[in-house]
Amino acid sequence: MTAAGPLAGRGIVVTRPAHQSGALAEMIRSAGGNPIMFPVLEILDTADIRPLVDAIDRLDRFDLAIFISPNAVLRAMNQIVARRDWPAGLRAAAIGKGSVKELKRFGIIDVLAPTRAFDSERLLELPQLQAVAGQRVVIFRGEGGRELLGDTLAARGASVEYVECYRRARPRADAAPLLRAWARNEVHAVIVTSSEGLRNLFEMIGKLGQSWLRRTPLLVPHPRIAAAARELGCTNVVETGPGDDGLLEALQQLFSPA
Repeated sequence: MTAAGPLAGRGIVVTRPAHQSGALAEMIRSAGGNPIMFPVLEILDTADIRPLVDAIDRLDRFDLAIFISPNAVLRAMNQIVARRDWPAGLRAAAIGKGSVKELKRFGIIDVLAPTRAFDSERLLELPQLQAVAGQRVVIFRGEGGRELLGDTLAARGASVEYVECYRRARPRADAAPLLRAWARNEVHAVIVTSSEGLRNLFEMIGKLGQSWLRRTPLLVPHPRIAAAARELGCTNVVETGPGDDGLLEALQQLFSPA
């Protein structure tokens, strides 16, 4: 029986970490497409959890807790709920819809977050983050990452502390099945949701895969990722709206009869 739907017969490569790709894959499947799972990031524990535990024990001393990603929410909040209650006077902030959703799962409903584009720049534009002099801010994130958020808040007079609660790694995956699908013309689009993931993808698929990727529609949810893709020679880059809904809408527009 032939699949029906706006993505019928289309193979869509989903490169998110394995534990975060299920909802998007199901949306693609429901639209008639074939999600091809190829994670390009693996989320691991930090080598030393003691800084995270120490920050959790001091959580009531902070005025604002910022979560950079859904992974930051999951890793930090699992440790927090295991050790203590969320302080009544601590405000939570997050960059994207996924992080807000995860915080709600832990019972944190009132979350500062951008309502349009989702990045540090948009979070810093919120009125609540303009007059922060004297406030104590903790930022939960993965190892490394951009310093813009903390640097800007510190310049505005806040005391900022980074707490790393996970690390990212490139998976040891066999790219041969994906390359065979590409060779059979079964790959019609690729979704990449981070610049680091894009770099990993290029390294994992080798020169042959890179040549195919450069010609395949590449859907990305942020201009920074789009710029990185074009620097790598990708010629068919599609900037999408945020979140799973934005990615699915872009896919449907891409493959709808013109």
